[in-house]
This record gives sequence, structure tokens and C-alpha cells, in this order.
Amino acid sequence: MDRTQQLQQWLQQVLDQPFTLTTASADASFRRYFRVHLPTQTLIAMDAPPPQEDCRPFVRVAEQLLAAGLNVPKIVAQDVTQGFLLLSDLGNDTYLSQLNRDNAKALYGDACQALIKMQLATQPDALPAYDAALLMRELQLFPEWYVSKHLGQTLTAEQQAVMDKTFGLLIDNILQQPQVTVHRDYHSRNLMVTADNNPGVLDFQDAVIGAITYDLASLFKDAYIRWDEEDLMDWVVRYWQSAKKAGLPVTADFGEFYKDFEWMGVQRHIKVLGIFARLYHRDGKDGYLKDMPLVMQYLQAACERYVELRPFLRLLLTLEKAA
Repeated sequence: MDRTQQLQQWLQQVLDQPFTLTTASADASFRRYFRVHLPTQTLIAMDAPPPQEDCRPFVRVAEQLLAAGLNVPKIVAQDVTQGFLLLSDLGNDTYLSQLNRDNAKALYGDACQALIKMQLATQPDALPAYDAALLMRELQLFPEWYVSKHLGQTLTAEQQAVMDKTFGLLIDNILQQPQVTVHRDYHSRNLMVTADNNPGVLDFQDAVIGAITYDLASLFKDAYIRWDEEDLMDWVVRYWQSAKKAGLPVTADFGEFYKDFEWMGVQRHIKVLGIFARLYHRDGKDGYLKDMPLVMQYLQAACERYVELRPFLRLLLTLEKAA
């Protein structure tokens, strides 16, 4: 029996009424999502194959975020042994599909308020720490998958030293930032436009306790949508003012906060290039290749602005030229 048949069998037991299934979405992991059509409503079924995925973090984090007042899917039924969850349906309207010049300020304003709510509800011991070891594991995806597999390059000892020094600088900065609940993928594909308590928030199972700028960098330096620098700066300022007013431990000086935001973005984009390369070369998923140029633009622009990161910028440009 394949996974879809197993899921249908489980749903028959749980629902005890007629239903049909359509594909809702798949993501970069092994998880799949189906829309369950019932006579009076729709629900979402998550299929997370146990050898590769674990449903329990999703259930745990969903409870925490619901308690914090966020609009996340409610768990209707669960079978974590089989890797099945039945969830409330937050609809089809992702931020990515709905954002435009006219509504961006309002939609991002809502996303920032939800983010602040989540950060204020931080319980330091409730989630794993986004520590130096995890940050470094993520950064190492870049030399392994992007440089070696994707570009076919081998680093010289000198280039390796530049990379090691840059990674050390980034990790030091990130660990010194205030630590809060971090969604870890807070961007336009995982935020849903909803009529009440906008936005709906998805894909939070990898949440950790980490740097306060991480989700902000995911939101505004989004791999799937680009905005002008002035807009981006304006929205980050608005978040910073609201966060300060709410009592979050943001840096008092905005210039310093913006630098932290940019450096956090650099770490994230180095990691994302590695992940996108791995999705293509290991998993055969080529859909993310088209998003690589924007991620690289973000990365190069941020490295250009900070003297400490310019050696890494020169390395990026050298690798690109040689590829």
C-alpha cells in the first residue's frame, strides 16, 4: 500500500464521512499536503513519512504559537506513528500570490505584528537553541553543495581561510543578538492572507530559539520576491519601532540593528544557496534554480556594504567568474 492509500484509509477512520483529496502543496522536504474536501468544509492532511520526517515538532510548536495568539492551523486529528496530521485549512492565498505595490505595507505590517507576538511569547527552554554548531552546519552546505557540486570548484587554502574567517564573524555576530523564538522560514510562501487574524502562518516545525533578526531577514530578503531598498528599509524601521515599543530587546540604535539584520541575512543566504543546490543535485528538484540569482544578489549587496565581509564578496565574484 502506498502512502496516499495509507492516508486515505486513515482519513476514512477519522472522518467517517465522504471526502475527496486534491494536492494542496509539496515543500522542499519529504512532506506533502492534501486538501480534504468534505460536504461542508475543507481540511488539510499532512503526510510526513516517518523515516524522513517527524510530526511531533509541528504539533508542539503549533500549540505554542496558538497560545501566543498566532493564526496557525489547528490540529483536528493526528497519528504521529504513521506520520499523518489533519489540520484546519487556512486557504490558498499565499502572501506571494497576493502581494503588490498597493497592499504590501498593510500585509507586511500584519506579518510584523504577528512576528512580534511570537517573539514576546518566547519560552527559552521550549525549543532547541540556534547555537554555533547549527549555524555552522548550515553554512557548510555552501562549500559542499554550491561551490563543489553546483559550481564544480575546489577552494584554494587561501579561499578556504577567507570563508572560515567570514563564517566565524557571522556566527559571533548572530550569537550576540537577543535570542527569541525563530520560525526559521517566515516568508511569502509560508504566510497566508486571511480575513481574520492575518496572516495565517505555516511550516513552523523547525522553530528554534535564535537571533531576533532572523525571521525579519527571511521576510524582507525573501528568495521569491524582491522590493526596492527604500521600501525594505522603511518596513524594517517600522518593525524595529513596534518591537521596541512592545518591550522586545532590540538594539537601541537602529544602525546597529540594521547591521545585525543584514549580517543575519548573509548567513541565511549562504545557507539557502547550499540548500537550493542540494535540492537540485541530490533530490532532483530544479524549481529552486531560478531563485538562486536573487539570493546571490542579496548576498553580494550586503557583503559590499561591510568592510569585514568584502573579502568574502571577492571570493564569491572569483568563484562565479571561474564557473
